[in-house]
Amino acid sequence: MARVGVRWFAFFTLAWVALWAVQLTPLQLLLPLQLDTDESAGGWIPGVVSSGLVLGVGGLAGVVAGPLAGALSDRGRGARRRPWAVGGSWLTAACLVLTGLAHGPWLVGVAWVGVSIGAAVASAAFTALIADQLPTSRRGAASAVIGSSQAVGVVVGVAVVVLLGLGVVAGYLLMAVVMAVAGTVAALALPDPAGRVEGRAERRVRGLASLARERDFLRMLLGRLFVNIGNALVTALLLFYLLHGLGLGRDAAETDLLLVIVVYTVFVVAASIVFGVVSDRRAGRRVPAVVGAGVQACSPALLLIHPSWGTTLVAGALMGIGYGAYSTVGLALATDLLPRPEDHARDLGVVQVVAALGQLIGPVLGAGLVVLSGGFVGVFVGSLVLTLLGAVVTATVTEPSVATARVGLRP
Repeated sequence: MARVGVRWFAFFTLAWVALWAVQLTPLQLLLPLQLDTDESAGGWIPGVVSSGLVLGVGGLAGVVAGPLAGALSDRGRGARRRPWAVGGSWLTAACLVLTGLAHGPWLVGVAWVGVSIGAAVASAAFTALIADQLPTSRRGAASAVIGSSQAVGVVVGVAVVVLLGLGVVAGYLLMAVVMAVAGTVAALALPDPAGRVEGRAERRVRGLASLARERDFLRMLLGRLFVNIGNALVTALLLFYLLHGLGLGRDAAETDLLLVIVVYTVFVVAASIVFGVVSDRRAGRRVPAVVGAGVQACSPALLLIHPSWGTTLVAGALMGIGYGAYSTVGLALATDLLPRPEDHARDLGVVQVVAALGQLIGPVLGAGLVVLSGGFVGVFVGSLVLTLLGAVVTATVTEPSVATARVGLRP
């Protein structure tokens, strides 16, 4: 494995802050503003529906693109991850420009599909570096980088757009520049050693280990999907909730959105670092992940009990703690459970796509729940139920050390 130190983690963090910023800033701010137009004859609900559909279609494209790009990079020779990281970064940047210039839900949706594909390709390449280059004892720390970068990326992106007073088009252009520059620099700076070709006997032994891990890997994916949908149901519709649930004006809603995101970010970063490091040192991932999902479930429960601006801030903190813990430890658990080393990028592409898919299914499902209930109660109930379901599924996963012990192998 490559020598990993502060420099490796610095460029790895740069890549993920950029990836999350360019995906979640549009999701949280730019797309809702772009699609929530005053010309809508049906009021504010059509804007929620259009936003949800655009994000959902993009998510489906990413589901295919991420694992496919990962599988192709697994089969590559020489530098396997770098070309896909650079290519995905530039595709994302180009399509962000097209999204900003598009008008109407259909054109915005088509352009956003390109953003989702590019981000999925780049994410698969950067995520594969964890399994390629890090021992098990460092994977929780790397997963903490991804989890905390998600929160840092969105708060930096939204803060820059809001505080500089950028319009929708200017916001997209800024995100495009960030992705092109940061993605390229990180991809060129991070090492990308050629993959090792295993012999037939070694592949057979590894295959026995994969049999013990396959079922747990699938359970982990399912739990991750449920928890991420539960998170997105609240976070992706937050601007709409502030506007139409609490009745704030647009300027006040944008400012308050930034404040909630800052609170959310602080707790995501703190929980990601603490839970990631603890899971590395104690070599236990399942229990911290379940605890994180349980804390996240408290957020929609609080909003159901007492919807107000004050409880929204507290709910943001609880969501940050729970999601930071679950996303970080869950990703580290996924790297421990990878069935076959020759398919690292493909399988980790699936893991990241499941997380992204959850974040994109959330707005679609949330839009339907808003239409059915005429408000946000259904959204919060759905978030609570799905998050708890994700906790239950994750609790059934067998720890990697136990799974591999059945066949007498180390993880």
